[in-house]
This record gives sequence, structure tokens and C-alpha cells, in this order.
Amino acid sequence: MAIIRNRQIYIALIIALTLIGFLLDQLGYLSPLNDILQTVIAPVQSQMTRTADFVVDQVEQTTDIQALQERNAELESLANSLMVENVRLKDLERENEILRQLLNYTRNNPQFTYQTTTVRGRSIGRDPTNLLYFLFLDVGARDGIATNMPVITDRGLVGRVTSVGPNSAQVLMLIDPSSSVNAIIQNSRVTGLVKGNIDGTLTMERIPPGEEVNPGDIVLTSGLGGNFPDKIVIGQITEVTQRDQDMFQIARIRPTVDFGKLETMLIITSFEPVDFEAEIIEAQEREN
Repeated sequence: MAIIRNRQIYIALIIALTLIGFLLDQLGYLSPLNDILQTVIAPVQSQMTRTADFVVDQVEQTTDIQALQERNAELESLANSLMVENVRLKDLERENEILRQLLNYTRNNPQFTYQTTTVRGRSIGRDPTNLLYFLFLDVGARDGIATNMPVITDRGLVGRVTSVGPNSAQVLMLIDPSSSVNAIIQNSRVTGLVKGNIDGTLTMERIPPGEEVNPGDIVLTSGLGGNFPDKIVIGQITEVTQRDQDMFQIARIRPTVDFGKLETMLIITSFEPVDFEAEIIEAQEREN
């Protein structure tokens, strides 16, 4: 009973103090105390508000920076993808243009059949006496390729096949010092022999003295000797010389084919070059 009585007294005391405080506040007796509390609390509250605002701003800025970094990474990835795709499309466009030019050549020269081929590799080697300019192609005997077949582009003569594997072939380029082809000047019909030089250029030799040969003249294959078809472009004459001790004129030729940028070419598969060595051996065998 004593405990219950004490609790009732405690509750009554709290209610009384609350009522007294309320009455004092209404009558204005607590205003000075409130002012003191506001004076003490206001700076603290203001600082806490600024601190909270700063923390919120930092969090928002950090979130914005992370979002920008992620977006920047996405844009960089997209830019790289677009660059790769652009390079691929340009390569396809260039390949299509080359194939279109080769197709036009075959249509304008229907007397032969052709095999399209792509350069697999190239080699500039050296034997004890000469430089060797070779190309390695991605077609071979299984594609009907044989030695001595001419290799061309729409711009002119590249060379001839010198060896063949089941799926590959080797081409001796026209600019090789061991390469030669009978040629004719388009306008004057003057003939000569075009040979490769060590520096990768071409020279037309055995031009008869007195024949008119001028820079700018176009040089074609003549077909003489049976090693190459006629009327395939070789190049353009840039210089004509004749030394006193020489019997013939010599012309420097700039090839129309860019031998450093060969990619896709044509092999003339229906042309059968004359094999003079085989004919000589066969004739000797008949005589014996």
C-alpha cells in the first residue's frame, strides 16, 4: 500500500510541475530562460546544419563524379568500338573497290580466264649476286595454278608464278633483277626488253638507235617470245639515254603497278607460256 501511495504522490507532483511550467510560460516568466537557451543552442544548431549540408553536398558530388566517370568510360568504349568499326568498313570499301576494278579488267579482257588471289606475304631476299623480289599467294595447284602463269592487277603486269604448292604459289615480281619481258612502246611501236633493277625500278633496253622514244610514252608487253600475253601495261618512260659506247638506247620506266602496296591480284590461268627449254630438250630428244 505504501508503494502505491508513493507512486500516486510522484505522478501528482509531475502533473503539478507541468501545469506550473505551462502557466509560467504563458505569463512570460520563462522568456529570459528561453532566450538564454536560444543564444547557447543557436550557434551549435547552425554549425550542425552547415556540417550536415556540407556532408550532403559532398555525398552528392561524389555520386555525380562517379556517374560522370562511369559515363565517360562508356563513351570511351563506344568511341573505340566506332573507331574499330570505321577502320573495318574502310578496309571493306578498299577491298570492294579493288575487286570492282579487277572485275572491270576481266570484262574488258574476256579473252582470258582468271583466278583472283591475295598476297599472303612478301620477301625481299638476297642471293650471292642479286636481290630477289617475291610475293607469296594464297592459291596453288588445287586452284589450277601452274608455274609461269602471268600475274597482273588492273594497273598492269606484276610478274609470273615461279613455284607452286598445293595451296600457295610464289611470284617473281617484274622489278626483280632476274626478271625480263619483251615490250613495245604503245605509240611508236618500238620494241625492246624491260628488265628489273636492284633498286626496284625498271629499264627498257635494246631500243634501236635512231628510234623516237620520249618521256611519257606508255610501255606494254609485246607478246614476243611467248612468255607473257601482249598489251599488258608495264609502265611509263621517264628518261631516255644513249651513251656513245652503247649500241642501243636505254629508257627508265616508272611502273604503273605500286609493288609496295599489292594486295589482291589476278592470275591469268588460260595463258600457256612458251617453254623454250622444254622445246629445245624435246627437239634434241627427237634428233637422237
